[in-house]
Amino acid sequence: MNAAKSSAKTYEGFAAEERAAMKDRANELKAAGRRGSRAGQANKADKTDGESEVLAKLAEMDEPDRVLGERLHAIIKASAPSLSPKTWYGMPAYAQDGKIICFFQPAQKFNTRYATLGFSDKANLDDGTMWPTTYALTELTAADEARIAALVEQALS
Repeated sequence: MNAAKSSAKTYEGFAAEERAAMKDRANELKAAGRRGSRAGQANKADKTDGESEVLAKLAEMDEPDRVLGERLHAIIKASAPSLSPKTWYGMPAYAQDGKIICFFQPAQKFNTRYATLGFSDKANLDDGTMWPTTYALTELTAADEARIAALVEQALS
């Protein structure tokens, strides 16, 4: 194939939303590096910084993502106070010892039909040889909230 033909081929690559998420993650890593380089860094300060970052991300969201995210934030904080809120690829996430346990992906983040609550491979949700790690969310009922609290607690067990 000559150079003229190969240059005519177009490659779209990542979607704008994916590129934005990668930029968010790069900025998060830079900010974490700056925080980590401060002398006498305290875990409590990290948790406070992460909390304010998550609350700011939630405030930026449109409804219904904002409502779902705020409610999830409250449920996760209440059921697993040991988790540290932080942003991860520009999404609210919750970590233990620096490892992401669960995260909220708003529908608007990638223009999807519904928001999701996801769990990483660090979450202890193992159940046989196959189990769910991501849950679609359109609204939260009392039963849903109780199930989420139980899942988060199980993830830490």
